Amino acid sequence: MSSSAGSDPPSHNKRTDVREFVQSLPLQGMKNIKLIEVPSEIGAGTRGASLGIEAIRIAALDFMSNFFVHFPSERVETENRLLYEPIDSPYAKRIKGLNTLYERVSKAVSDTVKNQFFPVVISGDHSTAAATIAGLRIAKPKSKLGVVWIDAHADLHTPFTTPSGNLHGMPMAISLGEDNSDCASHEPDAQTLKHWENLKRIGKIHPKVKPEDVIYIALRDYEKEERYLIEKLGIKVISIKEIRSKGVESVVRSALRYLSDCTDIYVSFDVDSLDASISRGTGTPVSHGLKEREAEDLISKFMMNHKICCLEITEVNPTLDRENLMAEIAFNILQRSVNILLMN
Repeated sequence: MSSSAGSDPPSHNKRTDVREFVQSLPLQGMKNIKLIEVPSEIGAGTRGASLGIEAIRIAALDFMSNFFVHFPSERVETENRLLYEPIDSPYAKRIKGLNTLYERVSKAVSDTVKNQFFPVVISGDHSTAAATIAGLRIAKPKSKLGVVWIDAHADLHTPFTTPSGNLHGMPMAISLGEDNSDCASHEPDAQTLKHWENLKRIGKIHPKVKPEDVIYIALRDYEKEERYLIEKLGIKVISIKEIRSKGVESVVRSALRYLSDCTDIYVSFDVDSLDASISRGTGTPVSHGLKEREAEDLISKFMMNHKICCLEITEVNPTLDRENLMAEIAFNILQRSVNILLMN
């Protein structure tokens, strides 16, 4: 695809080309995209992720882009006020607030899909990704949903196994309907378990996805309890080493073949999948991750497939960043991905 079609977005040594790139975005068809903004951080352990969406918007302004003007958008009301209140559940912090938030996010995503829009979700912390998945299933209850989870972390903890109690480490367990009781080291109270069951069963669809329909990409930092589940459930993992040895295009083809039985595919991109040298602006950076261009290429090639039904970008934290670099990288990936969606 030529650069005029938007396949070659600006990198950090080509910032002067941004205006030309933005002007190449095809205005026709933009009504098919809807932005859903979820500035929540009650699932995170480090403060600041709720500011990530505004940081990405500022990056767009710095690039002289009208990206956020071109699309209809919806901002989901948060429960961030709970950050100032005592924690009532040490093994699932602020889980009651997350139940409320899941109802809002799943409805926003479900309504978007039912109204024939493609949801592009920009979220604060990753805990709400399970609500995104729930919304996709509520909108299409008979679909077989595949999940491409691009993240340094497995997010497979539960209130029974969590080392931190932070719910951004649990969305994949929620979506898979897993408690991982085999590895339990905690005894959560009855109220916590009630809220946990509600999260897993939102939309009255349980589980939301099957293990064979999940692929982890760039996974490299996880605990033994999560490793146990990955091995027990046989979840596919594509490592950084495999991406480097086989190339992005080959890895994407292989992933899509693996998910060939799925009718729809959701792509969730946590910016900590990037190498720690460039992902300082996130709460849990991990070394030996994706390079910026690898991430751009990876996501954009997924976006070329007609089964992709939703893209989510999450965990930008500008309070931990320098010169808004993480948000600029996230915006580049967002802009390129959406442009490719519009061309297909």
